[in-house]
Amino acid sequence: MKTFIIIGAINAFLAVALGAFGAHGLKDRLDPYYLDIWKTGVQYQMFHAIGLLVIGILLGKVAASSYFTWSGWLMLIGIIFFSGSLYILSLTKVGILGAITPIGGVCFLAGWVLMIIGTVKDL
Repeated sequence: MKTFIIIGAINAFLAVALGAFGAHGLKDRLDPYYLDIWKTGVQYQMFHAIGLLVIGILLGKVAASSYFTWSGWLMLIGIIFFSGSLYILSLTKVGILGAITPIGGVCFLAGWVLMIIGTVKDL
């Protein structure tokens, strides 16, 4: 339970910090196209940081649900692959990194599906 609350809070903190960095530190250094990609990474990181906080709370209500646990890990992996690849793509403009992003998206989707299943089965 604590693990996902801590990971969620760290990722929420990082999303705010990276969002501010993008808005203030990168706005004059990146083309609008790449700045928009950066913003997408920040948004999805924050959405899934909140998801991780919810997972932590849900795990406090049920005893060791593998559905919720896997949901949390998949959301974290999704943040790393999805948002991480978008941040690197924005800074380097190496287009092939966009091929990594969908892996993170699939992890996000699977994480949300497992949250649904865990809610139906364990709560």
